[in-house]
Amino acid sequence: MSLKNGEEGQVLNKPESKTLEFKRDLSSPKPILKSLVAFANSAGGRLVIGVADDKQVVGVDDPFDIEERLCNLIADAISPRLVPNVELMTVKGKTLLMVEVFPSNSRPHFLRKEGAETGVYVRLGSTNRQADRQLIDELRRGVEGISFDSLPMPQLTLDDLDISAIKVDFPNKSIDEIALKNLKILVQNQGRLVPSQGGILLYGKDRRFHFDDAWIQCGRFIGNDKSDIFDHMDIHDPLPKAVDSIMLFLKKHAMRGADFSEIRRKNVWSIPLNILREVVINALVHADYSHRGTPIRIAFFDDRIEIESPGFLLPGLTVEDMKRGVSQIRNPVIARVFRELGLIEQWGSGIPGIFREAKANNLPEPLIEEIALRIRVTVGLAEPLMLTADQLRKTQQPVPEANETQRLESRLESRLESALAAKVMLKLQQQETGKSALAVDLGHKTVSGELHKQIKRLLKWGLIEMTLPDKPNSRLQKYRLTENGRDFTHSLLDEN
Repeated sequence: MSLKNGEEGQVLNKPESKTLEFKRDLSSPKPILKSLVAFANSAGGRLVIGVADDKQVVGVDDPFDIEERLCNLIADAISPRLVPNVELMTVKGKTLLMVEVFPSNSRPHFLRKEGAETGVYVRLGSTNRQADRQLIDELRRGVEGISFDSLPMPQLTLDDLDISAIKVDFPNKSIDEIALKNLKILVQNQGRLVPSQGGILLYGKDRRFHFDDAWIQCGRFIGNDKSDIFDHMDIHDPLPKAVDSIMLFLKKHAMRGADFSEIRRKNVWSIPLNILREVVINALVHADYSHRGTPIRIAFFDDRIEIESPGFLLPGLTVEDMKRGVSQIRNPVIARVFRELGLIEQWGSGIPGIFREAKANNLPEPLIEEIALRIRVTVGLAEPLMLTADQLRKTQQPVPEANETQRLESRLESRLESALAAKVMLKLQQQETGKSALAVDLGHKTVSGELHKQIKRLLKWGLIEMTLPDKPNSRLQKYRLTENGRDFTHSLLDEN
């Protein structure tokens, strides 16, 4: 086949990547076979033979013989059987061989000579990575449609769940076996209900005993590398609560020498809180908790914040897919609970949203990378902080901890004479949101008459405002704290 004008640029002018690789010839077949196995086990891809390392088109001699030899190598060396598309194409008067592999439903594929335990490869960026036992199991579960977090833990019982923590998160839900089964926190196993792995990851009393890497490591580094750490924090909260704990750590280090009370009053920070919150939630929901060795990591540098979670992209998914809103749920149990709590609004909307918000706020475009079986999202700051250790110490002021938040809620409830109004104020202190999202976040099935009433009261008192005041009934309507509302909550927080 001959490529039409411009089509060769779509392939040959691209750099090598997760789904594209170039080879000069077939003189060393093993690297080629590794790449084909890795493509099949990951997101598919194209391998083009007849292109030199400097991207010069050199072509192949005896293309039909090369095609036959390659097809025989694939048939003899790869198991389960792999049947890619192999085509000849003409570019600049020279013949190239293009092998196109699609994501396989027979994975994991492996090199027969290396065996099913050591011959499995996956694609990470533009390189091939040998899969370990945990990753091979993940590939097999994916083909069978089974998620790691939905698997039962038959040695455990209901007593191994922290029911009090669940009740705090779902104050308006009756927490019984039926409710826990609906949330997949409990699953059937040999005629009895036992916690799922996701249930223990979310609310296990001894989560770290069963999943020793299910925690979050936060660090604030001086400069733009990890040579000088100023502060660190290990977070072991239940996953839904970990979101707020991580954000508190980031807020703690989000100042540039200004007076903390002034920053808190105006709610203006030197880091993009909305973007970071979305990235943090994405990391907690999509981490591969079957992968052992390292926790989720949050690294705060002078010029950027990096959020790393264990696991590589699920088969068939690329970074470009994520940017377009394509979503695959690695942990449906964890994702279901996060959505019930209002931490996730719509599947696939989070990643495109952070790119839109970064562009709207003139921030560097976030960077998503696969690095050594981990996903790293880098969020750049509009301006480097450039603080020395002494300056950091002077600017650090206490950020409200969880017990302070509870005291604030109690004081709000007393002043507003409504527990619901207090919860609404606290939610809007974190971010602007709409009525439906507020209802979900508060554990309600629908927007109740009482919620309507309390929002109307808060609007009347000038504590909150509409984001679209000219369109009060718009489906896009959201609410946020006014400056008076921020002053009101902060004055309560500052009370002795």
